[in-house]
Order: sequence, then structure tokens, then C-alpha cells
Amino acid sequence: MTEQNNATPVRDGIVDAARALTVATGWDGVRMGAVASAAGVSRQTVYNEFGNKAGLAEALARREVDRFVDDVRAALREHGTDVRAGAYAAILHTLTEAAGNPLIKAILTSSRGGSDELLPYLTTRSDLVLTEASGALLAWADSVLPGADPAALAFAADSIVRLVVSHIVLPRGPVEQTANALTDLAANLFLKAATPTRRRRR
Repeated sequence: MTEQNNATPVRDGIVDAARALTVATGWDGVRMGAVASAAGVSRQTVYNEFGNKAGLAEALARREVDRFVDDVRAALREHGTDVRAGAYAAILHTLTEAAGNPLIKAILTSSRGGSDELLPYLTTRSDLVLTEASGALLAWADSVLPGADPAALAFAADSIVRLVVSHIVLPRGPVEQTANALTDLAANLFLKAATPTRRRRR
């Protein structure tokens, strides 16, 4: 992710404005002049920073991915070594974000419905963001379950991410209820991955 390295207050303000307009009207309806006005800069400044609308779309897509993965990591760390609490926080955050943020939902589900020009920039990052989310989950699980079977932890992290995405695509109940059920599965998978190693060390 290179967008964070290029961040400046002006650039961040323009991307924030573009995001707000996109959520309100859809990317097809976003105009560079409107973005400039919302950000409090000149139209030329927007072009100087991003080149064209495609460049702005690229920056917006990267911003969504970066923020989502960072928030997942923060949710996992929030509860220390409490496996269930950390997993629940991350899963609930993901389900809630997908329900309320059409950009995140497009990334996680590779949605290609509709004609919104922003979708290609979002959906091409689907594999990347899922890989990063799985990696964040695996790194966290490894830190709170030291000595667990690495292969079993990797399988658990990948399975949990896939299950969460499947419930985003086809929700079956309230977000909190789904998060609780998925967290029970996650805790069982992670603790099972840790159990064999503990037994062998006795």
C-alpha cells in the first residue's frame, strides 16, 4: 500500500471529500469540481494531486483497504490475550462495516453488479484485502496462542475469513447474532490448533 506514504493534509482532505460524495451519490455522479469545492481547494489542485478521476479512484480504493485492515488489526489487539473477545471484536467490526459501507462490501465480496465506475478499483483489491485480513488474524492468533500448530492456525484464520465473507454475501440474521456464532467457531478452531502442541509438551 503506497497511498499512505504519499499522504499529505491536502491529499487526505481531497480523498475524504471524494469518499463522502461517493457514498452520497455514487462514483458515477462525482465530479472533480465538486470534490474540489467539498475539500476547500481549487479544481486544479485536485488534478495536480491525482492526475485525473481514475487516479482519484485509485487513491480512494487504497484508502478504504488500508483503513479496513488497520481497523481489523486494532479490533483484534483491543482485548489482549482474550481469544474470544478479540475474535468477536474483529468479526463484528467486519460485518458492521460491510453492512453500512458499500465500498467495503464491494471489496470483500468482489461485487460487480451495477455500472459504477469505482467498482473495478475496489474489486481488484478483493484478494489482497482478504489475504491481509487473514494475515492479520493469523499474526494475532500466533501472538496470543504461542506454541500452537502453525499449519492449524493458518487453516483456522483462512476458514474464519471465508466464513465471515460468506455471511456478508448472504446474511442470515442480525449482525450481533451472526458475530457471536462465528466467534464461537473461531474460538474453537484457534483453541484446537493450540491443544495438540500443549499435549505434546507435557
